[in-house]
Amino acid sequence: MNAQDPSPPVHHGVDAAEAAAAMIAAVGFPRMPGRVMMALIAAPADGYTAAELGDRLGVSAAAVSGAVRYLQTIQVIRRVSRPDRRRDQYVIIPDTWYGLMTNNGPIYDRLAAHIEAIGAEHDEDHAARDRASEMAEFFRFMARRMPELVDEWETYRAGLRDT
Repeated sequence: MNAQDPSPPVHHGVDAAEAAAAMIAAVGFPRMPGRVMMALIAAPADGYTAAELGDRLGVSAAAVSGAVRYLQTIQVIRRVSRPDRRRDQYVIIPDTWYGLMTNNGPIYDRLAAHIEAIGAEHDEDHAARDRASEMAEFFRFMARRMPELVDEWETYRAGLRDT
């Protein structure tokens, strides 16, 4: 095949990618974006085109389009144009997953304040106030721990690269 029509990629890690996508869907991540994200983790170095994603996942172009739009919006993937290719490729943005997790500190703090306000409206219902208080403290704990976890991850990752 020529540079305009490269041979189709061999899909690796299909079963593991589908299992991982099912797991993140079970905890609330949208199903099709999860499948696309996991397929892109297993993709060749230059990623997949939308058509290749559709083929890999056995889904329609519309399903792929919606999923990549979602993943681009949350900045997990990016579209890459290459002059030697007719179609754009989609790739995972490096370090994006742990960045998504760790950038939620301000959200956790705001969420804690809202949850605490819910509990404050229950003057007589101690159980509701206690539930809200505990949940708010959990989110504040997460907000405090995230920077420490990022530092630990960076140190750990640097050690992996050195070995």
